[in-house]
Amino acid sequence: MALDRNPGPNDLSAFWMPFTANRQFKKAPRMFVGASGMYYKTADGRDVLDGTAGLWCCNAGHCRPKITEAIQKQAAELDYAPAFQMGHPKAFELASALRDMAPEGMDHVFFTNSGSEAVETALKIAIAYHRARGEGARTRLIGRERGYHGVNFGGISVGGIVNNRKMFGTLLAGVDHLPHTHLPDQNAFTRGQPEHGAYLADDLERIVALHGAETIAAVIVEPMAGSTGVLMPPKGYLEKLRAICTKHGILLIFDEVITGFGRLGSAFAADHFGVQPDMMTVAKGLTNGVIPMGAVLAAGAIHDAFMQGPEHVIELFHGYTYSGNPIASAAGIATLQTYREEGLFENAAALAPYWEDALHSLKGLPHVIDIRNMGLIGAVELEPIAGEPTKRAFTAFLNAYEKGLLIRTTGDIIAMSPPLMIDKAQIDEVFGKLSAVLKSLA
Repeated sequence: MALDRNPGPNDLSAFWMPFTANRQFKKAPRMFVGASGMYYKTADGRDVLDGTAGLWCCNAGHCRPKITEAIQKQAAELDYAPAFQMGHPKAFELASALRDMAPEGMDHVFFTNSGSEAVETALKIAIAYHRARGEGARTRLIGRERGYHGVNFGGISVGGIVNNRKMFGTLLAGVDHLPHTHLPDQNAFTRGQPEHGAYLADDLERIVALHGAETIAAVIVEPMAGSTGVLMPPKGYLEKLRAICTKHGILLIFDEVITGFGRLGSAFAADHFGVQPDMMTVAKGLTNGVIPMGAVLAAGAIHDAFMQGPEHVIELFHGYTYSGNPIASAAGIATLQTYREEGLFENAAALAPYWEDALHSLKGLPHVIDIRNMGLIGAVELEPIAGEPTKRAFTAFLNAYEKGLLIRTTGDIIAMSPPLMIDKAQIDEVFGKLSAVLKSLA
């Protein structure tokens, strides 16, 4: 096709949109054309309060000056540098900043381009680590029902959301799943961590007995499951998982793509819960969603197991063309600086009780069957329409957009996770609009 060909009309047909009802959208498009702070601007000139930090990623809000300036400066100075056998200073600077922010012992950072790639990387590192130590039989991976770990084959194999898996044939072999932690009969309308369910971690002992600990490389879980509908870890659950993994020499991977960078009021969920994993996957808030970037944070012992043999030999045959991309690295550095200078993690922690009270004020509204919260995350679970699952929540999503509020839905669950710069007046705006939406549902 000639490059000088006159472009055709923009009829929206060329873009096959991800995780979208494409036909419905293209009949009535919802277009954002600008953003600032806590708000998006629509194509028809309306302000929409961002109740979801984009897709759980714009933790510092939108179009923040320090991040914008860092990207502009870096693009003019060094646009791209290869990460294979070469380097540039910003990647090392960002890795050091992440190490300093991370829980003690997370000493090394491997850069990727997304949360999905970070998960694939962590799973590969886990298997290769055991092989490097002479335990090559440890290849089995353990995920969890209703878990979300991105959309690549490794991620959907250890993940447990049915619709993300069922269309794609045979997945990775040697994968098992723990039960999910959602116990609505015992834990409905819980504020923070539920009281019941720590025993669910004991199922890992059953899996160990079934396959043998010597075959299991790693367990991967979201400390708090986000995309499946905001499922909280019961009190004592993560501690039990850590203890069982340690007992059997199994690596514990926390998928912190959503929970990382202040979402729960601490830098990471590992800090919030006081549980130390062996690796953590991060993305989203790492660059405030501005430039694609992810990372795996690994304990020193994992990294050091590879640093053997002749120094001129590549230790890990894995990586991406854009690992540690200069512009993404600059964005990441500026994002971490913005969090620190504006006290955004502290703001999230301080406002969490106000957020919790506002969220739970929705109890008793039509079709609300559960409410869950932690930090600046909240979920409202709706009673499904008989024979039409997901329709009630999707209707709420559309109505909220018309009222100037962006929410997320998964199944019949409404999820919210606003930028950490939110204030009390904006929290009132979120739940005032959401209350009106819920009252209008059939």
